[in-house]
Amino acid sequence: MVASAINLGAENWRWDLSCFYSGLDDPQLEADIQALELAAPTFHQNFQGRLKDKLGAALADLIGIEQLSSKVLTYLTFRHHLDLGDAVIQAKLADASNRLSLACGKFLKFMDHEIVALDQADIDRQAAADPLVEKHRPYLQGIREEQPYLLSEPVEQALAIREPFGPDSWASFHEELQADLRFDHAGQELTLEEMLDLAYENSNPEIRAATLKTLNEGLKGVFANYAAQTLYQLAAAKRLEDKERGYKHPLEARNRENAVSDAMVEALHRAVADEGPALVKRFYRLKAAHLGLPRLRWSDRNVKIGQADGTKIPFDEAVRIVVDAYQAFSPTLAALVRQILVERHVDAPATPGKMGGAYEQSATLPGGRTVAFTLLNYLGSTRDVMTLAHELGHGVHDLLVSASQGTLMAEAPTAYCETASVFGEMLVFDDLRRQYAGDPRRLLALIMGKIDDIMTTVVRQIGFSNFEQRLHGTDRKLSVEELCAIWIEETKKLYGEAFTYENTDHLWAYLPHFHQPFYVYSYAFGELLTHSLFAVRGNFPPGEFESKYCDLLRNSSVEDAIGLLKPFGLDPADAKFWSQGLELSLGSLIAEAEKLSYLLGVSF
Repeated sequence: MVASAINLGAENWRWDLSCFYSGLDDPQLEADIQALELAAPTFHQNFQGRLKDKLGAALADLIGIEQLSSKVLTYLTFRHHLDLGDAVIQAKLADASNRLSLACGKFLKFMDHEIVALDQADIDRQAAADPLVEKHRPYLQGIREEQPYLLSEPVEQALAIREPFGPDSWASFHEELQADLRFDHAGQELTLEEMLDLAYENSNPEIRAATLKTLNEGLKGVFANYAAQTLYQLAAAKRLEDKERGYKHPLEARNRENAVSDAMVEALHRAVADEGPALVKRFYRLKAAHLGLPRLRWSDRNVKIGQADGTKIPFDEAVRIVVDAYQAFSPTLAALVRQILVERHVDAPATPGKMGGAYEQSATLPGGRTVAFTLLNYLGSTRDVMTLAHELGHGVHDLLVSASQGTLMAEAPTAYCETASVFGEMLVFDDLRRQYAGDPRRLLALIMGKIDDIMTTVVRQIGFSNFEQRLHGTDRKLSVEELCAIWIEETKKLYGEAFTYENTDHLWAYLPHFHQPFYVYSYAFGELLTHSLFAVRGNFPPGEFESKYCDLLRNSSVEDAIGLLKPFGLDPADAKFWSQGLELSLGSLIAEAEKLSYLLGVSF
């Protein structure tokens, strides 16, 4: 492991998974799997053909099944992500997934079809008599609205039963291969996470460039071939299923899941395509001036400006920064952050075999308790601190929405989830910005770093989305060479002549984002939406904005974007909303960075 990752204290923060099971050999784990295998056919026997009068009882039993299933599969998934190469864990997760997919696919799929077939009068009658049915009106309505895309019950059953052996299995093996990747760099064997840290964080431009070259070369060959096959399997399977269900274009299923209109998503992409390149040109011209370079290499894209090389933030200090920022905005959110930390539901260090990147995942356990877990690969950069704030934003969001809406409606659309996480980042940024107000060099470093992050979250992710649209827009398998060419073409459309692009053509191969088709635009959606929210904070009396924001999170699984933003006087259906979001985020920050740079004597 590289020296920058040592002695940061992250190694002291490992997941406590005891709320699930004591270990893989805990007899309760197998007992719970067997209980689910019995519960599914019992549910079928008790409620098939009887929802006209037993909808409330069915919902109550379904909640129990969902909670127990979440307990089993979340635990095994977490264990797998901590050591992707452990064959015992792989086998246990595969066995549980197969058994539960078989039971639930065979015996629970009737539920959606019967809910769709119910008369509205029968739902209204039961809702009037049963608070559980009344509470779940949004859940029932969501199922009914998907009726045009629902296949026959036998087909839905077959798809559910076969799911563990479908395209997702390719993605899972891709994760395992990626965790085993090692790169020979300057006599050291480095993981992918460590290579990315060196390639983009090191202050020496030659080290960055050499690391990126080694990384790009290391992704070629067998790994790139497998990555290309994975994308083909995912895209081909999605294309066939979309056709059967009647979706008109590849993004439609994701847009419906996100409760956003096609026009809204098109406006987001168009705003970034139209206005992003000019903002890119301004910012990277400024960064090149700071670095004394006529033109940047891709490995220069994320290098820090104004921060001493080797400066690493201990993990406990990162925790303090994040908790303080949440506390300054909302004691309610800060209490939830502390809950996650006190329960030791953060796994921080970058370790061999561990899943790369960062994520948050929650589970509602039997009895109704929701727990939120964060996985990191913490290496001590300011960006890693922002990542901690980002993932804890997901965590507090999950805890709030679950407490408000319950198990069956606890999952908000990804676009709104990203709002909560980006908001968490902005809280930390805003707090540090106030602290650095009297130190222009430190303030500039903070702002330049934030612009780097927004460029990645907005421009880069829309570039990913455009790459995906090319991938899903063809009915044939694309070769590695074709994927590399498309990758470079779509990158250049947004980043233009700001960079040279040597040693970047295979970087698509390691990205897991593409294994969840069109997830990526949610990052840009959440980033721009959050900046629009931040811009109107001053329009409300003290405490009112915080209260409205917490309500937005609580209701994010049952309202669409228009309804969620109406209390703030914002309208995401207006195409100008996205252009304004770009100006409020990138435009204003770049202008501030230009002003500070001029004051510090940097010509650009």
